Amino acid sequence: MNFFDLRFKIFTMASNLVIVESPTKAKTISKFLGSKYVVKASMGHVRDLPKSNMGVDIEHNFEPKYIIPVDKKKIISELKSYIKTDTTVWLATDEDREGEAIGWHLTKALNLTKQKIYRIVFHEITKSALDQSIKNPRDIDINLVNAQQARRVLDRLVGYELSPFLWKKVRYGLSAGRVQSVAVRLIVDRENEIRAFKSEEYWSITALFNKKNDFEAKLHFIDSKKFKLSNEKDAQQVLENLKNANYVVSVIEKKQISRNPAPPFTTSTLQQEAGRKLNMSVSKTMLVAQQLYEGLDIGEGSVGLITYMRTDSVNLSKQALDQSGNVITELFGKEFTLVKPRFYKSKKGAQEAHEAIRPTDLSRTPEFLKKFLNKEQYKLYELIWKRTLACQMAEAIFDRVSVDIENRIENRELSAEKDKLYTFRATGQTVKFPGFMKVYKESFDEPQEDDDQEKILPNLVEGDEPSLKKLTENQHFTEPPARYTEASLVKKLESEGIGRPSTYAPTISTIIKRQYVIKEKACLKPTDTGEVVNNILVKHFSQIVDYQFTAKMEEDLDNIAEGKIKWEPVIDSFYHPFHDNITQKQTDLQKSDLITEETNEICDKCGAKMEIKLGRYGKFLSCSNYPTCKNAKPLRKDGEDKEMKKLEAKLSDKKCHKCGEPMLIKTGRFGEFLACSGYPKCKNIESIVKYTGVDCPVCKDGKVIEKRTKRGKIFYGCNKYPKCKFASWDEPVNEKCPKCKSLVVKKKDSLKCSKCDWKK
Repeated sequence: MNFFDLRFKIFTMASNLVIVESPTKAKTISKFLGSKYVVKASMGHVRDLPKSNMGVDIEHNFEPKYIIPVDKKKIISELKSYIKTDTTVWLATDEDREGEAIGWHLTKALNLTKQKIYRIVFHEITKSALDQSIKNPRDIDINLVNAQQARRVLDRLVGYELSPFLWKKVRYGLSAGRVQSVAVRLIVDRENEIRAFKSEEYWSITALFNKKNDFEAKLHFIDSKKFKLSNEKDAQQVLENLKNANYVVSVIEKKQISRNPAPPFTTSTLQQEAGRKLNMSVSKTMLVAQQLYEGLDIGEGSVGLITYMRTDSVNLSKQALDQSGNVITELFGKEFTLVKPRFYKSKKGAQEAHEAIRPTDLSRTPEFLKKFLNKEQYKLYELIWKRTLACQMAEAIFDRVSVDIENRIENRELSAEKDKLYTFRATGQTVKFPGFMKVYKESFDEPQEDDDQEKILPNLVEGDEPSLKKLTENQHFTEPPARYTEASLVKKLESEGIGRPSTYAPTISTIIKRQYVIKEKACLKPTDTGEVVNNILVKHFSQIVDYQFTAKMEEDLDNIAEGKIKWEPVIDSFYHPFHDNITQKQTDLQKSDLITEETNEICDKCGAKMEIKLGRYGKFLSCSNYPTCKNAKPLRKDGEDKEMKKLEAKLSDKKCHKCGEPMLIKTGRFGEFLACSGYPKCKNIESIVKYTGVDCPVCKDGKVIEKRTKRGKIFYGCNKYPKCKFASWDEPVNEKCPKCKSLVVKKKDSLKCSKCDWKK
């Protein structure tokens, strides 16, 4: 029996065709449905707007003109071969708007008019979930389809009208998108905040007391009021006033506090926490989550390990709540189990019919699955399992103590500087009952008071007189707001109501791919191109990058999905003012007005003024007399310019080893390099080695230098490569870890050991 006869035989036994998006999902579902069903994958969308033209009929109510892309025609042909008049077609695409639209497009592309068509949805790929969905099929929800169509048409109109404007006025190849442009604006606005920030000096005073044991306290009040020590002189005055002072415990407060766990994961909170805890990018998180959802072989065939990973609901099913109680009791004891399940309130507009992201079976512990999963799958599953379990565990309980210690003053005169009352405060706490913290502790973007860390104070009572061992003044400087990471940008987008769970990953990937933004040590930093494009949009197309407008558009899309409003009027009210503005700006604005800035610098070749222009790799200085004078050079800040002059002086005698001509310092996409001055006759180039001053911790013989990957990302490696293959993403410093003597590296604004948990 040949392949086609075998396929026909299978088909004659199965009058049910189930269509999903991916082969992995198809494989997992096939296992549960059995031989009565043929399960095939559409490989995502089977129809889309054409790439060669707008594909939207503006004159006829914005009707989309869909086509079947060339690479999808073979898939459609294969799917059609399984369909006869009496075939029942089950559309089992994902349960969000995108999945609903894929199902609808399949009915059109496959010309399903005489067949029975059922739409089935499920939050997890398990036998019970599939059986339940087949028992309760529904029709395609055209409101969800229209919401997806509205988003697609809206984004096409913006992209196809605004992108050509940018090509003409800035540079070919640029693009603009409704959500991506707002994301870039957030990043640029934060960069401007950082630039405008003026650091202020301030000082604090710390006292080391002893009462059987040493403990620290910080100066909290002066004369019962908050205070500010602006400089070293102020701090020294406090130390002088406290010279020879005696101290007494004036107030002790003891209280019991409790903390509840964070809710189970939604798409955005999973992306944020995976970024913080696992250092996973948003796109990587969604890729791995998709693998866990669609199914992996765990020794009993392919099994879906988590529920659907695109959701904004924090609901858990009754089955999951019941099972969590049993698992918690079994693993940790009854005292960690809740009497009644804990419920969380979803944000406004969340789809309550959906579930939070959770394991499909909580009894499958991370340790049990470890041998079946790769490193990334295991870590993400462990994160989801712990968060789900923790949200149904008992609250954590702390005993917290606050102690105020004052300088003792006899015959106090408030007018006298030396008679001021100085109040130091020491806080301590102990974990009385760990509760959910036995399993999981949430991370945050900004530094938090570490409530979970045990800080034990001596047993003090009011009236005690602890001895002072040391007073220390500490200098500090206020710091600017931190750049966004992928995690904190997702949090900001969600808080502003911009985008949906399914859009965060592609939005961030797009702005990085377009080089509007670069990742610098996990932080998102705008490029010159990103800033120029953003400034143009803010000034001339403010509606596109307006936070409130974009959030309102998301609200309109939600209303379309719920059947409250029609999609065509929403597009119509946006498009015509937008189109008229584009048309006007095409005439009014000149390229030179948008990308050229005047400077006071004089061209050293012809004496004309230099201008700042935007090139492929960012801003640069160019002679205003171009093309008569073609002088151009990199644009540098004062500090960078001084460093460049030092480098030029250092390398002034460098000769080309091929032709003997002097080598010149040039600037390319990835920074400075040496190029022969005999170009184009001699095309020799060499990299400029940047030493860190640190000896290689592996071979002990080499030096650690700055290097770059093929994509330009900076890392640090041994100059004896390939003999020594030491490499680090983090910049090393010439310091050894006090705990294990390993290499110390810079991590954001702090130092940490490259091996152990030491940091400062």
